[in-house]
Amino acid sequence: MAEHQEDVTDRGTTTVIREKDEEYAVAIDTLKGAQRATEDEHGMTLREGIRKYPKAVFWSVWFSLALIMEGFDHAFVTGFFSFPAFQERYGKLESDGSYQIPANLQSGISNGVSAGEIAGLLINGYVADLIGYRWVMMICLFLMTAFIFLQFFATSIYMYMGAEILLGLPWGVFQTLSTTYAAEVCPNVLRPYLTMLVSLCWSVGYLLGTGVLRGFLNSSGEWAYRIPFALQWALPLPLAIGIYFAPESPWWLTRKGRTHDVRKVLHRLRSTDSSEADIEDTVAMMEHTVKIENEMKSSSTYWDLFKGVDLRRTEITVFVYLIQELCAPLVSYIVYFLEQAGLSSSVSFDFGMGEYSLAIIGVFIAWFLVPRTGRRTLLLTGTGFITLTTFLIGFLGIPSITTHPNIGYGIGSILLIQYFVLFITIGPIIYTIVTEIPSNHLRTKSVALARAVYNVGALIYGQLMPHMIQTAAWNWGAKSGFLCGGVMAISFVWAYFRLPETKNRTFAEMDILFKNNINARDFEKKKVDIVTETVSDE
Repeated sequence: MAEHQEDVTDRGTTTVIREKDEEYAVAIDTLKGAQRATEDEHGMTLREGIRKYPKAVFWSVWFSLALIMEGFDHAFVTGFFSFPAFQERYGKLESDGSYQIPANLQSGISNGVSAGEIAGLLINGYVADLIGYRWVMMICLFLMTAFIFLQFFATSIYMYMGAEILLGLPWGVFQTLSTTYAAEVCPNVLRPYLTMLVSLCWSVGYLLGTGVLRGFLNSSGEWAYRIPFALQWALPLPLAIGIYFAPESPWWLTRKGRTHDVRKVLHRLRSTDSSEADIEDTVAMMEHTVKIENEMKSSSTYWDLFKGVDLRRTEITVFVYLIQELCAPLVSYIVYFLEQAGLSSSVSFDFGMGEYSLAIIGVFIAWFLVPRTGRRTLLLTGTGFITLTTFLIGFLGIPSITTHPNIGYGIGSILLIQYFVLFITIGPIIYTIVTEIPSNHLRTKSVALARAVYNVGALIYGQLMPHMIQTAAWNWGAKSGFLCGGVMAISFVWAYFRLPETKNRTFAEMDILFKNNINARDFEKKKVDIVTETVSDE
């Protein structure tokens, strides 16, 4: 009997040892696969990336098309403030015989949109982690279709304001979910192009929206503004149908432990000639990245954004997103700004259309520059240029534009140049940076929080800008450039000392660099070993 017990004990010990050996072998295979996948991403060219991930490019573009719709709708928020038919229907008769939407109502509408977007963003941070990106996008497209009815049939400026606040809910989701989806379905080499595509789509939407308003500018009656509202119904249904058939984010599936589904999705995202070995290496890299973050005790609540290493990552993500708003208050109000400066509505809208056309060209230039300069350089260059030229606008506002009308055209030209530079530098590159800085566990919530803080900045500027610009309010005009330029200068100093370079870094490498507390200006100089999770000089 004793011999039998000893024999059972020996067999049990042998089984445990064998299982441990198998676990060790699996861990080694995962590390080797992760290393191969990382080296493959570092060596991948743009052409190879497109050849290997053609379907990822397609689905990323499809998700980003929601930003065309969002930009189209957003163009109406401030554009209608300068739209004669809308002003006459909802505005207040001034002593000079013109109609104006009062500054407090303009602020209420702009701030209401931002408040709705903040609510949508924060809800998205929870819901997207629970049910996935596809279902959240489809639900929001349905809600947007419903809320447009309220906008279309608004009988008062307050009903219109309520519709805009509700529309802010799905807009907030579109602003971040399309970006995080693009970042998570593609390799390193494609990430800047597909995340910056968000900026391009938004600009196309703004151009189309402003063009529609320009086309109806000389029309009268309620249909001059109701037809543009109705055009917003064109895109939601086809977008929702396409998104239903889209693959889910493989990183979301990895975080959920659904490895079998990750393999299926990677087959759907990659070309048909991709080998099983490449798929397995990519899965290994994803699993190893999640393992690193688990060891760092990363989890996925909003509170975790402010704990440990993730606090620094949250700070960078939030401030980078906020810089875009801090550097764009005057260019965002270019149509209304120029109209208040004395230019006609048609000329002001022409400037606005020129602005958005330049923004589209700017993104293409950014695509050319980003692999050569990196993210940090583009953001610092853009912030520095816009800071200096905004101070110049402030000085141009000292003489009276009424007695020197050419100054108005000069300010409009500077704003166009600013917008062009903004969309070569800050505008598109922030979408890449904010998806590369956060950990995988917290990416959705981190980007949502960053965009929410961005919208808080928009709330503040939405309250200040109409009052600063409007002749019937504070009448600062171009002198607003002094205040805006000072805020931009602070942003430049922060970015110089706190923003790291994320070019050519996988998500696992970013985890290790932050884990080792590397100085922001040293990120690009370091070599990362993902097996030992150590950092050394190049």
